[in-house]
Amino acid sequence: MLKDIQVTGKKDTRSGFGDGITELGRSNPNVVALTADLAGSLKLNQFIKENPDRFFQVGIAEANMIGIAAGLTIGGKIPFTTTFANFSTGRVYDQIRQSVAYSGKNVKICASHAGLTLGEDGATHQILEDIGMMKMLPGMTVIVPCDYAQTKAATLAVAEMQGPVYLRFGRPVWPIFTEGMPFEIGKAQVFSEGTDVSIFACGHMVWNAIEAGRILEEKGVSVEVINIHTIKPLDEKAILASIRKTGCAVTVEEHNVLGGLGDSVAQVAARNHPTPIEFIGTNDTFGESGTPMQLLEKYGLSTNNIVAAAEKAMKRGKK
Repeated sequence: MLKDIQVTGKKDTRSGFGDGITELGRSNPNVVALTADLAGSLKLNQFIKENPDRFFQVGIAEANMIGIAAGLTIGGKIPFTTTFANFSTGRVYDQIRQSVAYSGKNVKICASHAGLTLGEDGATHQILEDIGMMKMLPGMTVIVPCDYAQTKAATLAVAEMQGPVYLRFGRPVWPIFTEGMPFEIGKAQVFSEGTDVSIFACGHMVWNAIEAGRILEEKGVSVEVINIHTIKPLDEKAILASIRKTGCAVTVEEHNVLGGLGDSVAQVAARNHPTPIEFIGTNDTFGESGTPMQLLEKYGLSTNNIVAAAEKAMKRGKK
């Protein structure tokens, strides 16, 4: 039951990355960190303090950072590149494609301040296309953890796997609700089992999906809430098992509905079990300046929007 999910605190997901890479610095001598003038924003200060010889301040030269990281892998290092999600992807897509993805380099591209919840910095910094861009690259693993604890767990996990990774997280303080839960790359996390509607979410929107699920449960709806933290490789088995039970679904993401989680879920459904699906995300638009909560409300990513989408999906599923 969703009411049993406990919040153990509140913290930004980027701090989960910072604490994770600090722990890696103590246990894995091959882990190195690079940043493009944003060490503080990416919570690297403790890692730098403990490992000054394994930190590279590249400056505002993101393309160069990706090239250096690719080169470091040849010597057996495990480079973690860090900057805002917009600069981690849109600004350096050619370098990622040519120098990292094409040759399968073991680079971990770690991107903070993703989505609308970057907030007041506005549209130029709020990238809403990055999941689509990165999942289209052959061999690229794409992970969007939901809270501080899961971001830390994901940071530790990607160091153990071989190959390029895009790890997407955010700026705002957010509820922590996965403390102590297992994390496995490519394995969806089921928060509640239900028979009336499936809600698939990633990133910050997992919490909003849980809150929406609680409202629906109070209305007598049997809700299945699933955290698709790994967009690629996608847990198709979990998605199909859920929609075969419920017959309808909602996808929820802090990203454009074109190219993100929703598209991935819809492809699985279309190929295997055609299902009515409602999509919660930004709708072919840029963002704007505002508080995270104001922006989520304006762009239709609030808890109430998810509830309405679930009710619409259930009506479509009964036809």
